[in-house]
Amino acid sequence: MERTETPDLQAAAPEFALGLSSVGVTGVHKAVRIGRGRGEKLIAATIDCTVDLDPRQKGVHMSRFPELFEEAVEGVVDDDAFLVARYPYERRTPVTRLATQEMVSLIGIAAASRERVRRVVGVEATGINACPCAQGLVRGAAADRLLEAGFDDGDVDRILELVPLATHNQRGRGTLLVGTAERLNAERLVEIVEGSMSSPIYELLKRPDELFVVEHAHLQPRFVEDSVRVALKSVLDELPRLGDGDFVLSRQLNFETIHAHEVVAERHGTIGELRAELDDGSHGPARHTGLRDWLRA
Repeated sequence: MERTETPDLQAAAPEFALGLSSVGVTGVHKAVRIGRGRGEKLIAATIDCTVDLDPRQKGVHMSRFPELFEEAVEGVVDDDAFLVARYPYERRTPVTRLATQEMVSLIGIAAASRERVRRVVGVEATGINACPCAQGLVRGAAADRLLEAGFDDGDVDRILELVPLATHNQRGRGTLLVGTAERLNAERLVEIVEGSMSSPIYELLKRPDELFVVEHAHLQPRFVEDSVRVALKSVLDELPRLGDGDFVLSRQLNFETIHAHEVVAERHGTIGELRAELDDGSHGPARHTGLRDWLRA
């Protein structure tokens, strides 16, 4: 007897002819080797992979998606891959210079069609932001108390310049994504993200290091909006080889300490859009190209 062929249900017409923006697998765990210089590190990565689904097609063969991680899938118009890996970032504490290791996230995104491939690389790192608003309130109240205690205006200003002023602190999570064909150093991107906040944080801190971090943060208070703008300006200044058609996204999420909500800011766009906005000082609405639009362009 001839074996009855199983119908390809995924290739059949759906009940309703509506295309889907994203279909695929998520949370695939793989070991990935990342080379840096003469060495390489083996890290654990989580990968998502999706495709657009034609309105004439009922579904996709989910079992075939793992093959995409080794070779390209044929016969698919568009496919996207999203990778996140935890990466051990080695550095030294700011004062005592002790070796410490921080875990940061490496992000990789790729979109491919028959015509082209576009990729985005990025990082997610944690730091601390000191709130400028609360610090301003503390400064005003401290100035009033000093004046009431008999200090003159000059002395008050001098004291407030020398003494770090209290404020509430927020642990911040900064994300930086860069879409380009240029090779980028992920650790340099981590430095840009951490430098956009009031201070980096460290897993290991001796007392001199702790004092440095706290004072440094309070001498450089920043809102989430400040962190996003500083990160974007640093990308433009420190990665001059990026072309006008390349893409960047900066996002800052701060975890509040005196409120029950969190605060967030984000800006995305092409390098050309950002350069033009800074160069002409325009105060009107500017074009903000989104990540998905850039990947599909």
